[in-house]
Amino acid sequence: MREMGDETGSEFKQICVFCGSNSDNRTVFSDAAVELGRELVKKRINLVYGGGSVGLMGLISQTVYDGGCHVLGVIPKALVPIEISGETVGEVKVVSNMHERKAVMAGQADTFIALPGGYGTMEEVMEMITWSQLGIHNKLVGLLNVDGYYNSLLELFDNGVREGFIKPASRHIVISSPNATELLAKMELYTPLHQEVVPRQSWEVMNL
Repeated sequence: MREMGDETGSEFKQICVFCGSNSDNRTVFSDAAVELGRELVKKRINLVYGGGSVGLMGLISQTVYDGGCHVLGVIPKALVPIEISGETVGEVKVVSNMHERKAVMAGQADTFIALPGGYGTMEEVMEMITWSQLGIHNKLVGLLNVDGYYNSLLELFDNGVREGFIKPASRHIVISSPNATELLAKMELYTPLHQEVVPRQSWEVMNL
């Protein structure tokens, strides 16, 4: 079992946060992005994210950067004029495509957290959940379930267990909580329950 980190440190050195480049309709989501950023700063955890300076991406990256932690943004060249407005935040790595973006983000992070977001956010976090199940990586995956945003997705996972498509132990790959403080605490204490489909050394994946 993992030992819980204190207020000034964490076993996680760099967390990848998946979140949207669009502005949310309610301030509860913006507030959650800022809260998560402050929690990362409090624990001296660096941020890896999608590289945008707008939407929830912009809020969390600016919060972490202003707090003195390192920020690495990874963005495909085609999205630069859409997702970056004004000055960039921290270090920005421009890559060729979405596949390279996800590979770099995954390789640079100790673990993953998804804020509320759209198709892109969900696709990114679902891939990391799948990779954990397959044994490609052994990193944690957390959902910041702000105001029940991910309730329907979590229920879908539960239904997958009931219908036999998801093994009960694999359901526990996903760690969820409604607030950042509780989510990080749960991730610090997490012990994996599932058995990977194949051993990690069987996968030809670099730097994960």
